[in-house]
Amino acid sequence: MQRPLPIQPTVVLLKEGTDTSQGKGQLFTLGPRGMDKLIVNDRGEAQITNDGATILKLLDIIHPAARTLVDIARAQDAEVGDGTTSVVLLAAQLLKEVKGYIEEDVSPHIIMKGFRQAAQLCIDRIEEIQTTVDRSDPEKFHSLLLKCASTSMSSKLIHSEKPFFSKMVVDAVLSLDQDDLDESLIGVKKIPGGGMQDSLLIRGVSFKKTFTYAGAEQQPKSFANPLILSLNVELELKAEKDNAEVRVDAVADYQAIVDAEWEIIYRKLQEIEKTGAKVVLSKLPIGDLATQWFADRDIFCAGRVVAADLRRVVQAVGGSIQSTTSDMGREHLGTCGRFEERQIECPKAKTCTMILRGGAEQFIEEVERSLHDAVMVVKRAVKNGEVVAGGGAIEMDLSAYIRKHALSIPGKLQLVQIAFAKALEIIPRQICDNAGLDSTDILNKLRMKHARGEKWVGVDVDGPEGVRDNMEAFVWEPSLIKTNAISSAVEAACLIVSVDETVRNPQSEQSNPGPRAPPGAAQRALRGRGRGGIPRR
Repeated sequence: MQRPLPIQPTVVLLKEGTDTSQGKGQLFTLGPRGMDKLIVNDRGEAQITNDGATILKLLDIIHPAARTLVDIARAQDAEVGDGTTSVVLLAAQLLKEVKGYIEEDVSPHIIMKGFRQAAQLCIDRIEEIQTTVDRSDPEKFHSLLLKCASTSMSSKLIHSEKPFFSKMVVDAVLSLDQDDLDESLIGVKKIPGGGMQDSLLIRGVSFKKTFTYAGAEQQPKSFANPLILSLNVELELKAEKDNAEVRVDAVADYQAIVDAEWEIIYRKLQEIEKTGAKVVLSKLPIGDLATQWFADRDIFCAGRVVAADLRRVVQAVGGSIQSTTSDMGREHLGTCGRFEERQIECPKAKTCTMILRGGAEQFIEEVERSLHDAVMVVKRAVKNGEVVAGGGAIEMDLSAYIRKHALSIPGKLQLVQIAFAKALEIIPRQICDNAGLDSTDILNKLRMKHARGEKWVGVDVDGPEGVRDNMEAFVWEPSLIKTNAISSAVEAACLIVSVDETVRNPQSEQSNPGPRAPPGAAQRALRGRGRGGIPRR
């Protein structure tokens, strides 16, 4: 008698009611032909993206094991910036390949050991074959960075403008302090309207014009080599009712309080003028009195400057943010080459600003995400300088290397490492599927060429053959992306494999109303209110 097939449990990843019926899309947005996803949240806000980390962050994933994959995508995005889709795809495929072994009661410890050994072999292999670019030749190094940025943008919405944005990203990263490479000092300002080619890079700090009071139009709009004062001080008169309650017996007392307030703000303004600053920027509001006062003395002021922008101003021009106007000296002020109402420029500034233009707001946001990935890739390339070929080439080489090594070891570890080698092939396979190519035919060609020792042959989505030498085609990626993705994917897979049972407590998932009151508490609380609210004695 044939045994009945076991009933497979339903695995729920997203919340009940999530609609994915509109359109038959690709499962993964990987490769230069990966499609975009339109994600609408419960408030009706729409975002268009194909960035793996962004998609997983926007989805309300409720499955506890799937949240682990979200975490590794976020870690990959924070650490390297690119490869977020690859790391999730690889981790999922590793689990899929060993599912049969787990159902056949192979010990999870053997699977984890095989995975970790294979991951270490991959990292050693990458370090063995990676190409190091000589930094002593500035032109070659600049060309390397351009190619890394261009490869990162191949799968993005801005792939049609790769040369334009690649140059912008490389120039932005090279304008930073090369010892620190703090990407937060690259500001991004989004201005709807115009086309992508209207975007520009400013070597310095740029921020949108702040809210201004009457008198701002009388202030000078341009300075050469001005002193700049950055404040965290409010220069505005506040109504008395907003701050304190003051009881007075005579009108003269009230007038004395008002006079004291005016004296305080005038003293602050005079202390600022004594410093010699011609540009005053503050995180807090600068009121109409102070604005007119500065205008009469040919001083430019701007209040309510965003904290991140003010920090970049200080980084660019020098000085420090002051929380008081007392005891300010020249060392607290900064200076720049030229100041205009629209922008601050300084040739020695270790910061810059990208001004992005475009039609729809969602489009500009996706451009910003794409450029962030490219900036992180170029940053890692500047720090390390080691690259490998992309387009599935390095994955195919690692797969052949692991498969060959697995045949030299006995026992169940051999099966686990062969499964690992097969899982690595999901990257070129998915690139082929997304591009509409015959993945079986392309992978057979890749296996044949890698068996001959052609280690940099990968997928070509444009050519008639479907394969090419991606190192010669300048499809380059920093090797750190691959090593970090493999390590993160293996750790996530091992974490999920090590779990043998999931226990869920429905009560803990409900909103906690707090501890219940003891019996009779309500009666005792109301007792004594029967006689007009007067408590009993």
